[in-house]
Amino acid sequence: MVTSSSLVYLIGLPLFGSLFLLLMGRKADKWGHLLATAMSAGSFALGLAHFFAMTDRPTEERALTQVLFSWIKVGDFNVDAALLLDQLSISFVLLITGVGTLIHIYSISYMATDPNRRRFFAYLNLFVASMLLLVLGNSYLNLYVGWEGVGLASYLLIGFWNQKPAYATASKKAFVMNRVGDMGLSFAIMIAFATMGTVSFEGVKESVERAGTPALTAMGIMLLIAAAGKSAQFPLQAWLGDAMAGPTPVSALIHAATMVTAGVYLIVRSNFVFDAAPTAQLMVVIVGAITLIFGAVIGMAKDDIKKALAASTMSQIGYMILASGLGPAGYAYAIMHLLTHGFFKASMFLGAGSVMHGMNDEVNMRKYGGLRKFMPITFITFGLGYLAILGVPPFAGFYSKDMIIETALNAGGAKGIILGSLTLIGAAITAFYMTRVMLLTFTGKPRWDENAHPHESPALMWIPMVILSIGSVTSGLLLYRNDTFKNWLAPLFHDHAHHEELVPPIVVSALALTMVAIGVAIALMKYHFKEVAPVAPEDVSWATRFVRNDLGQDSLNETLFMKPGQAITRGLVAMDETVIDGAVRGVGSMAIESGSTLRRTQTGYVRAYAALIFVGALALLTAIWVVTQ
Repeated sequence: MVTSSSLVYLIGLPLFGSLFLLLMGRKADKWGHLLATAMSAGSFALGLAHFFAMTDRPTEERALTQVLFSWIKVGDFNVDAALLLDQLSISFVLLITGVGTLIHIYSISYMATDPNRRRFFAYLNLFVASMLLLVLGNSYLNLYVGWEGVGLASYLLIGFWNQKPAYATASKKAFVMNRVGDMGLSFAIMIAFATMGTVSFEGVKESVERAGTPALTAMGIMLLIAAAGKSAQFPLQAWLGDAMAGPTPVSALIHAATMVTAGVYLIVRSNFVFDAAPTAQLMVVIVGAITLIFGAVIGMAKDDIKKALAASTMSQIGYMILASGLGPAGYAYAIMHLLTHGFFKASMFLGAGSVMHGMNDEVNMRKYGGLRKFMPITFITFGLGYLAILGVPPFAGFYSKDMIIETALNAGGAKGIILGSLTLIGAAITAFYMTRVMLLTFTGKPRWDENAHPHESPALMWIPMVILSIGSVTSGLLLYRNDTFKNWLAPLFHDHAHHEELVPPIVVSALALTMVAIGVAIALMKYHFKEVAPVAPEDVSWATRFVRNDLGQDSLNETLFMKPGQAITRGLVAMDETVIDGAVRGVGSMAIESGSTLRRTQTGYVRAYAALIFVGALALLTAIWVVTQ
């Protein structure tokens, strides 16, 4: 029987695996990957046990809390290092440990020839442990520790092959941009402490009614900044594409199941703040709407298969952020799409790794073609993920993404028209670029060179892909049927409003499928019925070049932040050299000059010293006489 006292083992198992492998060093090279996989699998098994135990308890008794120790105690302010397992966190626990374990298994074969495989698995375990702490912490401070742990682990994993300068640069870019978002979380915690005197989720929830709207709005905006950094949302999205520098299993772990979903978790967990701060909630919707289009447009122009999937992730997270900004009507659907996305996007990322494995690490899709004949399992599993992300019934995305589109359309008024239109346009663009990925990779004439020898991946790689593809098919229906998942999360949200059905579900599905069909048709005309060049044409329009350049996001960041920052740094360096160092050198020069002057009095002659003593004594006696008169 599982109890609250066993919550710590959910985190403790992968954390132990990470620390043990790092401390053991080369002694664990031969079996370290097996230990790490076992620790992740053990955490998943324990999570399953907690889930089934939770379903057996009455709704009001499902949440469990385990206090580990008193962390901060100053006057009336007290923060415990404590864990909270409720309906929301158990959903993430199963996703993180389940998909994470499959990625561990996949990595055993994928990283088989890497001399640092043990260290890689230690970092994977650290990532899983940090993500579990993030979703299990019962306060913003406990969440913050896991939040920073995820940032550290992602830095280590993205830059794992840091002998390549570009990879090291990519890891630093991700780390720095995430630190910008982390400042938002820091300020949100400070606002909660200053205005409410508490940083626990329950304490903030109870204090919302007496907290002022300006403070709640400020806190909501700071939480949104944090979410934008971690989930690669506008305007902090530029790091995501470069993060593809890490090994492909890292891409699956970060971009599908864990790190990029942390921002969605933060907003939904903080639902009581956003429900009481309409301005901040509106900004969440705006950020999500911009990003879902932004990422989709970028995905259209990417020839790198991993970067195309990364842009897709950015866009799909945008759907989730938008839904979470629609309040109680959208919270459950944001998490539902997050879970289904974890299956089909992890399946496709691992499929991309399988293709790279068979194509001598080539990532340019223009140099693929016709791989379905050589990699049938990869083709089928990737194809199921493709159908799921398009939202084709009865695959997972049909249920989760369509519900977000429906909720957006039912927002009412101009808001509903704008948001509904953007979600439908995003669906069409998604259908176009994902069909492009499928066509360039698996169909058409082979375009690879003589060094490529495409072949199916080993069983340890394709078995996790098969399991994830099953989730791509079934997870949506299982969560949607009879409002199962919505009812599961309902106790965590205050939803007493009546949500009017302005657009019937059948109409929403028809509109979404029509947009998907348009996107697929355009991709077929462009990449199936025409010859595909193995090299991207250079003679293209300025718009195409702009999209290829990620819509100028790096150039904008360099112009607005990097170059002014460099100018300020140069100014500070000049000030340091001239003012601060100059003052220090001036004091030193004065001391040297004074010493040189005084040194002249040291003649070495006794009579000179006697004369100085006489003059000093005479001056002293004169002073005493003057004072005493």
